[in-house]
Amino acid sequence: MRKTLEHLYYGNIMPNAQDMAPHSELKQAADRVARFEKQLTEQLDETGQVILEKLIESQHEIDSITALENFVLGFRLGVRMMAESMDDNDGNIKTGG
Repeated sequence: MRKTLEHLYYGNIMPNAQDMAPHSELKQAADRVARFEKQLTEQLDETGQVILEKLIESQHEIDSITALENFVLGFRLGVRMMAESMDDNDGNIKTGG
């Protein structure tokens, strides 16, 4: 446990910094998005390109906020499950110990 806390303290744990596995479904989807974005950008005039860029930036912001919220919710759920698992007197049978 101490090593994990040390890694967290020194900034070595960054759940938001992850690489996509090559040939994964996620990588393939990201490649498609990039390809379609390029095609659409080529078809738009300058004003349309600015709007598309703002749309993409806004979607990235939404994705970032959603990822953070899901991380926090998942972490809280895990802690609640751990705390609940420590209560061995909540059922019909008492455990020894």
